[in-house]
Amino acid sequence: MRIIITFLVLFISLNPGYGQDDEDPVLWSHEVNKLTENEYELIFKADIADGWHIFSQFTDENGSLASEFTFLKSGEDYELAGTTTESETITEYSDIFEVDETFFINDAVFTQRIRLLNTSLSQVDVELFYQACKEVCIPKEHTFRISLSGGTVVIAEEILDDRDLDLSAALKLNLKNKEKLKSNDDTNVKKGSGLWVVFGLGFLGGLIALLTPCVFPMIPLTVSYFTKHSKNKSTGIFEASLYGFFIVLIYFLLSLPFHLFDSVDPQILNTIATNIWLNIAFFVVFVFFAFSFFGYYELTLPGSWSTKLDNISSNVGGSLGIFFMAVTLAIVSFSCTGPILGGLLGSTTLAEGDVANNLSAGMLGFGVALALPFGLFALFPTWLNSLPKSGGWMDTVKVVLGFLELALAFKFLSNADLVGNWGFLKREIFLGIWILLFVLLVLYLFGIIRFRHEGPKQKLSKTRIGVGILTAAFTVYLILGAFNITSLKLLSGFPPPDFYSVVDKESNCPLGLNCFKDFEEGIAYAKKEKKPVLLDFTGWACVNCRKMEENVWSEPDIYEMLNEDYVLISLYIDDRKSLPEHEKFDYKFESGRVKNIETVGEKWGTFQTLNFGAASQPYYVLLSPDLEVLNSSIQNADSETYENWLKEGLKNFDELNKGELTSTLP
Repeated sequence: MRIIITFLVLFISLNPGYGQDDEDPVLWSHEVNKLTENEYELIFKADIADGWHIFSQFTDENGSLASEFTFLKSGEDYELAGTTTESETITEYSDIFEVDETFFINDAVFTQRIRLLNTSLSQVDVELFYQACKEVCIPKEHTFRISLSGGTVVIAEEILDDRDLDLSAALKLNLKNKEKLKSNDDTNVKKGSGLWVVFGLGFLGGLIALLTPCVFPMIPLTVSYFTKHSKNKSTGIFEASLYGFFIVLIYFLLSLPFHLFDSVDPQILNTIATNIWLNIAFFVVFVFFAFSFFGYYELTLPGSWSTKLDNISSNVGGSLGIFFMAVTLAIVSFSCTGPILGGLLGSTTLAEGDVANNLSAGMLGFGVALALPFGLFALFPTWLNSLPKSGGWMDTVKVVLGFLELALAFKFLSNADLVGNWGFLKREIFLGIWILLFVLLVLYLFGIIRFRHEGPKQKLSKTRIGVGILTAAFTVYLILGAFNITSLKLLSGFPPPDFYSVVDKESNCPLGLNCFKDFEEGIAYAKKEKKPVLLDFTGWACVNCRKMEENVWSEPDIYEMLNEDYVLISLYIDDRKSLPEHEKFDYKFESGRVKNIETVGEKWGTFQTLNFGAASQPYYVLLSPDLEVLNSSIQNADSETYENWLKEGLKNFDELNKGELTSTLP
C-alpha cells in the first residue's frame, strides 16, 4: 500500500491540474536577527492553509517524511550553533504507518543560530524539503536565499567563460536544407504502433499473473461474491465490472509519475535508463524476484494493510468499497504480481523511446488482462465451471517465471557492462549463461530437477512436456547462435552486439563495418572520400539499435550501401567514458539551464538535441560532407523502407554534386 500511496502522492503533487488553491498550501517567509558581530539567528516561518499540516523534523522515521533543512556551505563560510529548534507541535497516532507522527497546523516556526567563519559573508542559502498533507501528502522543496544585511538577494546569472562558449559553439552545426529533416513522408515508423506492442506485452504479463497461485483462486471467489451478494444479476455484473475497472485504474495510476520526467531534461530518461548502478540494481532485484518464485522466500506486503483495507471496503460499501476491494487484491497478490510488474517496469524504463508512454501502455495492458476475467465471469457465470482446479501446475508457472526473471536479470547486468566498457560479459559469455539457465529450465520441466517447496512428484502433464520441448528447441537455437551456425535475429537487442566479442577483437563497429565514433573525424574522412554520411545516434544499451543493425543493416543490399557508399558515424549517447579535461565544458541552453558536459555520451546527447531536436535512439540522418541534409531523418523502419531511404539519399547526393540540389538556407 505504501508503494501505491507514494506513486499517487508524487503524481498529485506535481500534476499542474491539481488545483490552484492546493498548489501552495504553505507560504514561507524568513527573518534574520543579528545577535553579535559574528552570530546570527535565522528564523523560518510557515503559514499553513486550513486543513493542511506539515511534519516536524523529529517525526518518527517509520512514518511520513520529516521536514529537513540543508544549510549550504555550512562548515565553510559559517557553522551551526546548536540544532534547528521548532515551535509547538502536535503528536497523533497514524493508522496508516502505525506510529506516532509529529506535525504542525496553522503555522510553524523554525530557528537556527549560525556563527560566521567568513566575516565577509553576506548571504546564506538554505534548502528545505517538507511534506504538506491534507487528504494526500505533497512533497515540496523551498530555497531560502537570506541576506545577512537585510537587503535584497540578487541571484547572479551563471556566465560561461570563453572556453565554454567556444566548445558550445562547436556543437552547433550549420545544417543546410534542414527543413528536410521533418519531411512528412512515411519513412518513420508510427509511434502508436510501438505503444500497442508494449500494451500487448503488458497484457501478456497480466495473463501470466492470472495463472499464479496468488491471483487464480481469487477469480471464482470474487465473482461469486458479486453475483450472490447483489440484489439482482444486473447489479452483480455492474459491480464486478466496476471492480475490474478499478483494477485497471490502479495499475495505470502507478505509471503516471514517470510522465513528470519528460519536462526536466530531454536526455534525462536516457541518462536514467543507461545508468550503470541503476542497471546493477535491477540485476540484483530481478535475482531477488527469481528466488522468490523458486520458493526460497515469499514477497509479501504487511498483512495489516490488506486487513485494514478489507475492513474499509466492508464498512464503506458502494463504489468506494469496491475500489478498496481492488486495492486489497493488488496487495494480497503482490508476491506473484510484484516480480512480473518489476519486469515490466524495468524493461520499459530501461528501453529507449518514449519511456513514460511505454510504461503507461504496459501497465494499462497488465491491468486490463488482470481485470478481464472478473467482468467476463460475472457476465457468464457458467464459465466458472470450465476453470481448471488450483494445484501444482501454478507452482510450475512460478518456477518458469523465476528462470525468465534470471535471464532478464543478466540483460541488465549486460547493459551495465556495455555502458561501462568493462568487458567481462562479452557476447559469448552472456549466451553461455542463458544456455545454462534454459538447460536447467528444460531439466526442471521434465522433472529431472525439483525445488524443495514442491509436493510429491507427479506424472508430467502434456502441457508441461510441450513447454519443455519448446524450451529445449530454444536452447538448441541459442547454442547454434553462440557458435555462429545461425543468426539470433529473434533475440536482436538482448545479447551484446556481435562486435562485443571474446573472439573478434579487431572490429568495434556493427557487422564489421568501418565506422567513426567522433563526428569531426568522420566528416573529415567523408570529405576526403567524397561520400555522403550516415549519422547514427545509437547507444550501447539500446535494444532497438541492435534490432536495426542485426535485422535491417544485415540485409545484403543495405549492407553493401553502408559498406561501399556511405561513411558511417556512430555516436553513442550512453557512453560513460570521461572526456579529456580540455574537452569538458558547460553548455547553456536557451532556457538558461546550464549542463555540465563531462562524458562522451553527454556531449553527443546534447549534440543530437541541439541540432536535430531529438532525444531518442536509434536516430539516423543523411548528410553531405558539407552538412547538406539529404533526406528526412528516420528511426525504426523495416528493411524495404530503410533501403529506399538510403537510395533516396544517394540520389540527392548525386544531384547535389551536379549542382541540381540547392540549399534553402544561407
